[in-house]
Amino acid sequence: MSPTVVKLHDYDLTDFADVAAEFGSEKFAFVVTPNVDHLIRFCDDESFRALYAEAGFILNDSRFLSRIVSLARGVRLRVCTGSDLTEKLLSKVVQADDCIVLVGAKPVQAQQLAHRYGLRSLRHIEPPMGFINDPEAVEACLRFIEAQSPFRFCFLALGCPQQEILANKLRERGIARGLTLCIGASIDFMTDVERRAPQWMQRGGLEWAFRLLQDPRHMAKRYLIRGPRIFLLLKHIKFELLSSRDVGASLVPLVTPISESS
Repeated sequence: MSPTVVKLHDYDLTDFADVAAEFGSEKFAFVVTPNVDHLIRFCDDESFRALYAEAGFILNDSRFLSRIVSLARGVRLRVCTGSDLTEKLLSKVVQADDCIVLVGAKPVQAQQLAHRYGLRSLRHIEPPMGFINDPEAVEACLRFIEAQSPFRFCFLALGCPQQEILANKLRERGIARGLTLCIGASIDFMTDVERRAPQWMQRGGLEWAFRLLQDPRHMAKRYLIRGPRIFLLLKHIKFELLSSRDVGASLVPLVTPISESS
């Protein structure tokens, strides 16, 4: 059985925040932040692997994954969680008049973010539940995002794989400019819709356990039935780290340039 190759950009939070800050609004790329559940999906689903192949940046979201890969394979995976990255960009990088797009979450959550971070140009859309299976709803969402382009950042808070599908559609259409980030439940954590694990649990790679205790009915299947498969899959995974010290060489095939005529 040939190994499944998983490419990850070798960034931690500080390093990638610097990259994102310099990305600009003249080109387009999207960021994915795989955790254990995403990695299992990556191994199982060819169409999901195809989405990751088009991502501009692939960042390890999971301290738990980092720990088990270090123990089992002797490979050090640096961590850049989507929630921490979103908060850092909004608090340290974004300027008040930067165009920021938020897709997903509730209007009240968008208002909270705008107030907290002093965002004067936050544009928000909440697609209907299950929109990804409705071509008209997808088209409306894509057009909304493209109408805000060029933007500084577009945050897709839609869950996996909806957000990755939408991000790749933006790339395929070639209209949007700016950095798009697939951030999952980050906005829920930042607006206290969901509680995030205490820092000591985050540092110990135990956020999954905290989420399981908070909502066992919805999280038991993910963490107790599906999640343990990672231990069987690890022996069939080959990790390729794209060095943060070789940005030009590692990112050129992953970033979609926008021509002046587009």
